[in-house]
Amino acid sequence: MNNKAPHTFALIGLAFILISGTIDLDNLFNYANQTKPIYIVKDNTPQNNVINDKTATLGRVLFYDKKLSANNTIACASCHQQENAFGDDATQSIGLDGGLTGRHSMRLINARFSDEEKFFWDERAVSLENQTTQPIQDHTEMGFSGTNGQEDINDLIVKLSEIDYYSELFNFAFGDKTITEERIQLALSQFIRSIQSFDSKYDIGRAMVTNPNTNFPNFTAQENQGKRLFRDPPNLGGAGCLGCHRGDEFDIDPNSRNNGIIGVAGSTSIDLTNFKAPTLRDLVNPDGNLNGPLMHDGSLTTLMEVINHYNEIPNNAANTDLDNRLRPGGNTQRLNLTNTEKLALEAFLKTLTGVDVYTNEKWSNPFDANENISLIGNSLATDDHKFGQTVTLFPNPVKEHLNIKVNTGDYLVTIFDLNGKKVFEQNISESDAMNLYRLRKGIYFLKLQNLDSKKIITKKFIKQ
Repeated sequence: MNNKAPHTFALIGLAFILISGTIDLDNLFNYANQTKPIYIVKDNTPQNNVINDKTATLGRVLFYDKKLSANNTIACASCHQQENAFGDDATQSIGLDGGLTGRHSMRLINARFSDEEKFFWDERAVSLENQTTQPIQDHTEMGFSGTNGQEDINDLIVKLSEIDYYSELFNFAFGDKTITEERIQLALSQFIRSIQSFDSKYDIGRAMVTNPNTNFPNFTAQENQGKRLFRDPPNLGGAGCLGCHRGDEFDIDPNSRNNGIIGVAGSTSIDLTNFKAPTLRDLVNPDGNLNGPLMHDGSLTTLMEVINHYNEIPNNAANTDLDNRLRPGGNTQRLNLTNTEKLALEAFLKTLTGVDVYTNEKWSNPFDANENISLIGNSLATDDHKFGQTVTLFPNPVKEHLNIKVNTGDYLVTIFDLNGKKVFEQNISESDAMNLYRLRKGIYFLKLQNLDSKKIITKKFIKQ
């Protein structure tokens, strides 16, 4: 079961909680132009799907929306959780009607920064774009499979087309309201590729040196020893981890084969088809706790179990596709690491964990506690509701009197606090001023409704 222990790092501030449920399309998060270290050089973004803020914003909503499942209970984020580096702390994730996924849900963090373009443990998806809608069309996971009486992806598209915020968001991202599977794939993959973590202790140290083989000034002696063991090949006294988990990205070599784990989650069967692996970054969270069990079957539950596995690869005759790097000289790998060396490797792996990605709002759930979402901003002013472009609030921030300038007509002004509680209401005609001296300091949302056309525009303001 998915029983989560509380993480101190994941305690989210009150403001973070209160603004959930609202997306301001005039003030988008930065997905397209995030900074990354100069030593991060791998990127599997295709030329036809370069990240832009509008499409990634749509992707964020799709990623967290349970309406993408047949019974409105499962979202992509149900199995790929921000607090677990976008993985799951359960061995098998819970899907539609309590069904379990066949493999452990892979962490999605830094999915963009890899030479490997294929996705899923068994690499059955030729790209991240192709991967994104396969869980939606899985009979067990999200249920739009088109088999055994289930609806198919076309039924999902009809369903989404009837939801107002998707009409707005697809038009916002693509220039018209048409929803297709390809557009869903483009948006979801942009959001996922935007999820990055480069503020770890490793990154701080890496920025201080030219050669990653040298000691990092901010590392302990144990962590530097672990780094050397990770990087050096076995014939030079190391563990050879860098041979498969390469560079500063710590991505998996696309040519990797089986790593010696051949189990099937929840079964006694074997599976030799798993060659993909996520980055080694953020194996643990900032508290040092593992972000869920490891390997495709979730069979290893501590970093030390992983180190012990590679220290002595099982000699299993049933494993006919073991990576040759784990079979030196025709024999399964025996590194003969000491306990001190194992602890050093463990210490080094923990330096690969960042902080920001676990709490940054740009990757958080945009829906409120009731699974509702509101879109605000003049960017919504399409040909159907241009009146929002003529609405002006001033001054903003406001101390006492808030002036509102609108076209001729009758309007209802309603003001809500960040909890969604109505705190003020007034009818106005054309331009008017509202006395808000009774409002407490804070952020508020003003909803202006034209009483004739019923069109609505929402604006945000600050009360000082």
